[in-house]
Amino acid sequence: MTQIIFYIFGAMLLLSATMVVVIKNPIHAALFLVLSFFSSAAVWLLLNAEFLAIALVLVYVGAVMVLFLFVVMMLDINLATLREGFARYFPLGIIIALLMVIAMGMVVGSDYFASDTYKQISISATQSNTKLLGLAIYTDYLYQFEIAGAILLVAIIAAISLSMSKSKITKSTHPNEQVLAKKEDRLRVVKMKSEEKKG
Repeated sequence: MTQIIFYIFGAMLLLSATMVVVIKNPIHAALFLVLSFFSSAAVWLLLNAEFLAIALVLVYVGAVMVLFLFVVMMLDINLATLREGFARYFPLGIIIALLMVIAMGMVVGSDYFASDTYKQISISATQSNTKLLGLAIYTDYLYQFEIAGAILLVAIIAAISLSMSKSKITKSTHPNEQVLAKKEDRLRVVKMKSEEKKG
């Protein structure tokens, strides 16, 4: 029964993750991403990783995705402007994605980054899942954790630089242009002859 539940949630995770990438509406994509988070949490629960499942639901579904949905719905993003440069930068994006996959595969699969500190720590079956996770992250997978933090830092800097760019993709007002406006720019007086109403 456990294996059947695992396959059900695994198929749901693959389907929802595919819909996140394929679907055009950003609101629907965010909702499918929430479904994929719930499916991942269910898979982690089946693997006895309760802390990761609860953290995924509380942090990502409860905070990050709600904030993302509010931002997407309130900004009224012009999707046509976003798709203008997609085809132009698509080959470069594929090359960068392949390089990142190769680099991460070399980092994760290499024995150079492995540490023997975790093997020296005594582990008992009575220890909590959270403590075992912390020991694994900060001893055996310390370098991978630091590399993941560096990649997230680069992603944050890229997001800030994109939001600070000169090309505006949102509908917003410019107070400096409103203050400099004159009445001649907004109002036009038209002189017309008066007409008399015929009998």
